[in-house]
Amino acid sequence: MNHEKLICYQTLMEVAKTLEQEFQRWPRGYGYLVDQGRRAISSSVLNLCEGNGKMSFKDRRRFFQISLGSIAEVSGLVDLSALFSLISQETQELLKSRLRASYAMIRNL
Repeated sequence: MNHEKLICYQTLMEVAKTLEQEFQRWPRGYGYLVDQGRRAISSSVLNLCEGNGKMSFKDRRRFFQISLGSIAEVSGLVDLSALFSLISQETQELLKSRLRASYAMIRNL
């Protein structure tokens, strides 16, 4: 599939993998954030893929915009996770850097 060649896709998949590894370490009581995080990162990846498969510019743009909104949501989740001491500052910076890069790449598609 063509989306697999996109660097923004590969980068978002790295974010998803890192988040899932972090979620596994979290104490009980944060399930609501885990669920929301999984939905948001999934939405960012899946809407990127679907948009990339559309032929009309209008359809592509609509799915890419949804993906961008989901990336912003994941960014907020990362910030909350750091605030709640669920992830390290280093992990926060790594994830935010990857999210910013993906966001910029999708905007240029």
